[in-house]
Amino acid sequence: MRLEAAARMDLFRKLWRARNLIVVLFIPLCLLPLPLLHPTSEACCAYVLIVTAVYWVSEAVPLGAAALVPAFLYPLFGVLKSSEVAAEYSKDTTLLLMGVICLAASIEKWNLHKRVALRMVMMAGAKPGMLVLGFMCCTTFLSMWLSNTSTTAMVMPIAEAVLQQLICTGMADNMEDDMEDDSDKEENLENNRLELHDSNDCKKKQELSALCQVASGGANGATPNATQEVIRHTNGHLPQVAVEMPNVKRVKARRDSQYPTKRDHMICKCLTLSITYAATIGGLITITGTSTNLIFAEQFNTQPGQRRYPGAKVINFGTWFIFSFPIAIIMLVLTWLWLHFLFLGCNFQETCSLSKKRKSKREMMSEKRIQEEYEKLGPISYPEVVTGVFFILMTLLWFTREPGFVPGWTSLFEKKGYRTDATVSVLLGFLLFLIPARRPFSSSSSSSRDPVTVSDPLAPMITWKDFQRLMPWEIVILVGGGYALAAGCKVSGLSVWIGRQLEPMSGLPPWAVTLLACLLVSAVTEFASNPATLTVFLPILSALSETLHINPLHTLIPSTMCVSFGVMLPVGNPPNAIVFSYGHLQISDMVKAGFGVNLIGVAVVMLAITTWGVPLFNLTEFPAWAVAGNVTSSL
Repeated sequence: MRLEAAARMDLFRKLWRARNLIVVLFIPLCLLPLPLLHPTSEACCAYVLIVTAVYWVSEAVPLGAAALVPAFLYPLFGVLKSSEVAAEYSKDTTLLLMGVICLAASIEKWNLHKRVALRMVMMAGAKPGMLVLGFMCCTTFLSMWLSNTSTTAMVMPIAEAVLQQLICTGMADNMEDDMEDDSDKEENLENNRLELHDSNDCKKKQELSALCQVASGGANGATPNATQEVIRHTNGHLPQVAVEMPNVKRVKARRDSQYPTKRDHMICKCLTLSITYAATIGGLITITGTSTNLIFAEQFNTQPGQRRYPGAKVINFGTWFIFSFPIAIIMLVLTWLWLHFLFLGCNFQETCSLSKKRKSKREMMSEKRIQEEYEKLGPISYPEVVTGVFFILMTLLWFTREPGFVPGWTSLFEKKGYRTDATVSVLLGFLLFLIPARRPFSSSSSSSRDPVTVSDPLAPMITWKDFQRLMPWEIVILVGGGYALAAGCKVSGLSVWIGRQLEPMSGLPPWAVTLLACLLVSAVTEFASNPATLTVFLPILSALSETLHINPLHTLIPSTMCVSFGVMLPVGNPPNAIVFSYGHLQISDMVKAGFGVNLIGVAVVMLAITTWGVPLFNLTEFPAWAVAGNVTSSL
């Protein structure tokens, strides 16, 4: 029996090790009867969609590799030509991302991001509440332009240095307190000994006087009971006195602990979680903030045949920013309040006071540590100035391209629809490869701290290696696979078929449909990657909106934002995994805090789409571009 049980356990272990291979082979074979028994375009497209979705959700193969499944299955089943599928893997958003990565590479190479982060934290102060808020603000700002993962990976070492300073200062304070306690106890013990010594002398005098009285009493005829009582009371020893001894085990355990106090542990939890949540919030603000925003934006284009809604001219950098910026501000404040309540309590006067009189020794030491880190950067350099100018210039050109309420700079050109946000980002990114990192007509090397620049006065701001180090090619292929799936659903008519199956939901109001979509997407994204989740749901939600005659933006925009709210588990997104790896958190901490943040996010997004989103995107009407897209899909 034991041998059989051991053999079964060994078999189970081997199967568990080979689970990814089993999923890769078993799922396509099990679903193969679908296209064989129903050889229609819809069935073949559904087969490819399900297989790819299972690969993405299970992560049996890398996400980028799973995104290549439509590239060979669509041509094999006759859904799309190979050239048509290949065209979906390189879009306008790919160039947009490449230009943004060029700027991000320059920002990270010249430590502009570190200077901004440290300066904002210095402005906030070292009080726990204000420290958390300061880190959240700088993380949110950086995440608007850098990827959420890069921002978290950059900010966490700074936060960890501050936390370690807090912990070390707290342990030093505790050691000082313990030493003071020990000295006080030794002094009390010495006083007790003196008191006992005096008491003993007094007792001896009383005994002698009693003996004398007995002797004199005996002479007078008195009984010796008094002497017996005194001797019985003293019994030849000092009277016992209660002396409090220090608890050696408790003191040692407190000194050996990673955190001086429970409050210090709570501060570490609060700060690390605030960084990953702030990175998620910052990624919502700009259309380039996360890959999911780019996937959504690719649905709208002015060039027919490129995207699902070619006639829609409502989504650009400016309109997205106007809609999402208030969402981010409200979420940032509410998330900070939630984390403060959960880990630091409700005493905001103690944790958020800016008064210098209220600062403790530990807080002063933390501020000193942050100041030292900032001073290590030295004075602002010429490459940092150039990077900052490019950053501001790119933002302004994005905002003023087609602001909507006034003519943009694209109206200066005769041909319309040729210039997009990608044009601006690629142009400025290209210039960063040409502009020297050393100040012109400068003989000294003080303007640059890069050894390559010192040896080569014409070295550019960034090199191809700098760009290659940050360029997320897996995300590019993943986004391309999503476009390929969407194109297959459109050409095969699968999206129309899905929409017909969802017709029973036509009795629901638009806000209810949107709320159900947000809750469903935010639940799925806790276990699957954000881009994969959105890529699967976008065609379904588009077909649902068209079937129910709801403005597609009413469901697509909230779902795109809610897909980023996978914040309850370390596997939800890479920033969660980064902060979890520092060891301050447990799974229960992330689930408890993330559940509240998830509810806050869904509530704020629903508030936005039903208030200021209505006039901004004209959500009360079913637009003509959605009708045209529906007709095109049904052909």
